[in-house]
Formats: sequence, C-alpha cells, structure tokens
Amino acid sequence: MKSLLRSVCLLLLAFAALPAHAVSPVNATFFGVAIKGYDPVAYFESGKPVKGDSAFAHEWNGATWRFASAAHRDVFKAAPERYAPQYGGYCAWAVAQGYTAGIDPDAWKIVAGKLYLNYSPEVQKKWAGDEPGNIAKADTHWPKLLKK
Repeated sequence: MKSLLRSVCLLLLAFAALPAHAVSPVNATFFGVAIKGYDPVAYFESGKPVKGDSAFAHEWNGATWRFASAAHRDVFKAAPERYAPQYGGYCAWAVAQGYTAGIDPDAWKIVAGKLYLNYSPEVQKKWAGDEPGNIAKADTHWPKLLKK
C-alpha cells in the first residue's frame, strides 16, 4: 500500500512540475467539435442556440464547426471571424478573470456584433454586470492564455 501511495505522490509531483500549456484556440470537445456542436451562425440569424448537424460541418481554426443548414455553413465559411464566438468559444467571464472554462450554449449574448458565451446563466449574469469592463479584461487576457 505504501509503494502505491508513493507512486501516486510521485506521479502527482511530476504533473505539477510540468509547464502550463497554451490554450487551444477553439473550445472543442474531445472529438474536436467546436462549441459543443452548436451552430454559431444561428445565434445571429435565429436569435437562439441551435444544435448543428454533422452533415453541415466545416473545419476551421483546428476544430470542426457544425451548422443547422448548408446556408449557415457557407455563410460561416465566407467570414468565420464574423460568426465565431469570442475567445475561441470559452467562457467570456472566465477569460476576463485570466483562465478558461467550458460553456453552456444557452448562456450567450451578442454585444456590438460579437458572440460571447458563458459557463452558465448564473456566470453570465456576473459577466453582464460590467460587459464593457469584462470584455476589455478578456481582450487583454486572451492573447496571454494562447501563448502560455
């Protein structure tokens, strides 16, 4: 038992000594699907989150983006920066705090023509309390998170 405990401790120490890794530019699932498979264009066009379909997929920025229709896919292909969520689809509040977190596709807002996603509706309320300030902080933190 002592040798098992010692091995676990050594393994934990080894992982703790590893340098921090840069954040992937897109918040994707284990299978490489961006923003949990939701259609980023739908937020703008339909005003709500809509699950994408693998039949209408597009590879961009190291991830697979899914869309509800071929038309949405083609609009995204023509201008991905216009429709992709800010901060690679990570939680905008978390990025404003200097780290990344996952998202709830139902916790979103478009501000000044840009899509922002949050971890949860509760976190989104915090973020919305000072959108301009949080966006400014996140804009400062995001490049640093990508370079870590």
